[in-house]
Amino acid sequence: MHASLQIAFAAFLLLVSVATGAFGSHALAGRIDLNMLAVWQTAVQYLSLHAVALLALACTHTLLQSRLQQLAFSLLFTGTALFSGSLFLLVLSEQRWLGMVTPIGGVLMLGGWAVVMVAALLRFRQEYKNP
Repeated sequence: MHASLQIAFAAFLLLVSVATGAFGSHALAGRIDLNMLAVWQTAVQYLSLHAVALLALACTHTLLQSRLQQLAFSLLFTGTALFSGSLFLLVLSEQRWLGMVTPIGGVLMLGGWAVVMVAALLRFRQEYKNP
């Protein structure tokens, strides 16, 4: 995926994070249980953090091997969507089974960060061997 598309996807997640944060603060506050509001806020927090991280990853695409950068971006994007999305849906629908999807998103995010780490170390090793 081209870096400009990655930036667009990251910007979309940032847009969604602002919208869901505002929705939680204004439309849900006082209407749902405080525990569910905390779940909503956790979803917004992870969405916001990873959207900014995806934006940074897209902007640094030339620093990492292309295939690994793209794999990391895909894992992080999908993981973030599953993690936060499942929590948003859990709060809105009260379908508890959606909580089983959340850890899948978390594992994908962990995998994405592991790929970023490996890609950066490989790049460092490559440059260190061939200064």
